[in-house]
Amino acid sequence: MMAMSCKDGKGAIMDNGKYVRYTPEQVEALERLYHECPKPSSLRRQQLIRECPILSNIEPKQIKVWFQNRRCREKQRKEASRLQTVNRKLSAMNKLLMEENDRLQKQVSHLVYENGYFRQHTQNTALATKDTSCESAVTNGQHRLTPQHPPRDASPAGLLSIAEETLAEFLSKATGTAIEWVQMPGMKPGPDSIGIVAISHGCTGVAARACGLVALEPTRVVEILKDRPSWFRDCRVIDILNVLPTANGGTIEILYMQLYAPTTLATARDFLLLRYTSVTEDGSLVVCERSLTNTQNGPSIPSVPNFVRAEMLPSGYLIRPCEGGSIIHIVDHLNLEAWSVPEVLRPLYESSTMLAQKTTMMALRQLRQIALEVSQSGAPNSWGRRPAALRALSQRLGRGFNEALNGFSDEGWSLMANDGVDDVTILVNSSPEKLMGLNLPITNGYPSVSNAVLCAKASMLLQNVPPALLLRFLREHRSEWADNNIDAYSAAAVKLGPCSLPGGRIGNFGGQVILPLAHMIEHEELLEVIKMECVGHCPEESLMPRDMFLLQLCNGMDENAVGMCAELIFAPIDASFADDAPLLPSGFRIIPLDPIKDGSSPNRTLDLASALEIGGSGAKLSSNHNATSGTARSVMTIAFEFACESHMQESVATIARQYVRSVIASVQRVASALSPNMNPNGVHAPLGTPEAHILAQWIFRSYSCYLGVELFKSGSESILKSLWNHSDAIMCCSLKALPVFTFANQAGLDMLETTLVALQDISLEKVLDEHGRKGLFTEFAQIMQQGFACLQGGVCSSSMGRPVSYERAVAWKVLNDEENPHCICFMFINWSFV
Repeated sequence: MMAMSCKDGKGAIMDNGKYVRYTPEQVEALERLYHECPKPSSLRRQQLIRECPILSNIEPKQIKVWFQNRRCREKQRKEASRLQTVNRKLSAMNKLLMEENDRLQKQVSHLVYENGYFRQHTQNTALATKDTSCESAVTNGQHRLTPQHPPRDASPAGLLSIAEETLAEFLSKATGTAIEWVQMPGMKPGPDSIGIVAISHGCTGVAARACGLVALEPTRVVEILKDRPSWFRDCRVIDILNVLPTANGGTIEILYMQLYAPTTLATARDFLLLRYTSVTEDGSLVVCERSLTNTQNGPSIPSVPNFVRAEMLPSGYLIRPCEGGSIIHIVDHLNLEAWSVPEVLRPLYESSTMLAQKTTMMALRQLRQIALEVSQSGAPNSWGRRPAALRALSQRLGRGFNEALNGFSDEGWSLMANDGVDDVTILVNSSPEKLMGLNLPITNGYPSVSNAVLCAKASMLLQNVPPALLLRFLREHRSEWADNNIDAYSAAAVKLGPCSLPGGRIGNFGGQVILPLAHMIEHEELLEVIKMECVGHCPEESLMPRDMFLLQLCNGMDENAVGMCAELIFAPIDASFADDAPLLPSGFRIIPLDPIKDGSSPNRTLDLASALEIGGSGAKLSSNHNATSGTARSVMTIAFEFACESHMQESVATIARQYVRSVIASVQRVASALSPNMNPNGVHAPLGTPEAHILAQWIFRSYSCYLGVELFKSGSESILKSLWNHSDAIMCCSLKALPVFTFANQAGLDMLETTLVALQDISLEKVLDEHGRKGLFTEFAQIMQQGFACLQGGVCSSSMGRPVSYERAVAWKVLNDEENPHCICFMFINWSFV
């Protein structure tokens, strides 16, 4: 009996049955062949022996065993590497948790001491003589007075004193008990989590803290974090006004920073900051910042028009070196002057959760994204784009949208007169910087002579619509909001030439094809290319492209993320898709103002098509701020950019207003349909459609006829409502050569991750895997003859490509009132996402 080595792959078996090691030349040849083809077929292995004379004395079976062992070792190596990485993460996380435990114990001791002190103080007060009413009034008035501190010295020596004080306060927040931290809702620490995230409770302003591990050297981490505009899209600019070295090797910098406003309803913020970079005794790097307020003998910047001066309390980054990278503590503590915004927006400026999502966690996610890119050696994706280039494109989209949304005059934007209604604001920009590169063919060959850019923007309040759910629908069903009969025909009517509408409706464009580019930033962002397919006849065909491409950025699609802002930003791109292509970003931003209080399923997808039909174009969104309890509010901001010729600005502005108003009306209808409060029963138009009632009766009657039992117990509820609420996924398919879905109940829509408006675009072949298709093909004749068939369990796919397992399925023929086959109905029992 022959023996073989599986340990190192360097052994060979000769004809005499003795164990012989491979020669170095043979190992080298096999390794080279392995990298070319890790799993060769039998014919390929025989071909290898013929092509490599050095392997001629080895049997084909032994070659097969060598490749099996080599694949086994490769798998073991990858698993060992993965386990080492997980072990490092767990060790670092354990260290963080131990530090957090120590901090909490100190906080408990402090609270126990304060509790005893206040209890004693209360007892002493009760025994003391009561004050007169006059004295009480004076005393109370004195407590309300805010002490006025003298101005701080901002000379070099004074700045060093402020810097050291900032460092101490920051460290007391990052690792001490200066702020009472509570765990961020929905965040649980673990090896796969972003880290430990906490928000403040009961402190001045808003504050958030995060601790995590990244596989980057501390100096690289500091370099990235200090370059805030490169990763924080809300940061418009940071100007370094002065740099002062310190005796201990540190650096003091005086900064002026501007932050974009997130919506048209608020004003942008700016800060005058001191930033102190130093090294602690244990070798950790610290970057801490605070606002310079109430100072003298030093730098000062007067109030800037269109900005509100906000305050940064001691904040910063603590970076500790560790095995495999760095442990990072991030603290953000701001006073955003919430008094300066409309009352409806104040929750946004008073929310530590929002600060954590937008700033603190974004810093940690960006670091982890860059670390991932480094570990993958910047390998290009299937589009030939390296991760860093894709990250830069997404950054340009986000910043470009913020620029259009804010419309600062120093960037060339000026306000155009309205048409008597101030719901849509129009800005125009003819500056050379804005127009640089726009004479390139930005719409897939469409010749552009644009010398002006218009931006139409508006904001509206939404009630009880999860931002992630609305954003997902806007992304998947562009025709529901972009199809507004304003296309190239109306542009040609006013002789605009190459004026393009940002939603993707240029000419007779039909369906969209989503081509993913990359999941980025801890899978919180999706960068993709949208191919808008032109159908039918396009006017001026010598100029019009057959297809159009959009670069699109989506983030905030996780419905379980608390306080997450949802964005859908897109821009027309040239077919060549150059990294430095000019971009005119447009899109939507949905910001939650209140937490979701209802118990709706995160996978809830309603019958939007029927709801839109019944609601009609006149559906209006309530703006009552005192809505019923459980209502969650959010503010949606829309900004669309239009490239045009300067002498046609007024005509383009008219079209832009009409376009944006049409989009707003469409979004309001979509939001109304998606709102769970539209109908108290949670079921929308199917209950009021006669055709739907008739189909439900056919489904119920045919099931009982062929299987001999009722599909469900028919009680006081209508058959349609019982069918709609059935726990198993029930869906109907047309009797065509390529069957497509024509109806599904709520569970079926959830399983397919779609809506009735898009259901007819999904074919049965796309959903079933090969095993399911073969089973259905085998049983199809039985279904048509016998009337039903029971199918084995398996795995299918949703419309989003997610695998779905089901225990078993039943298929039956549905007959109409004339006893003719109408469709085939499927019921997938005990389904779940894998």
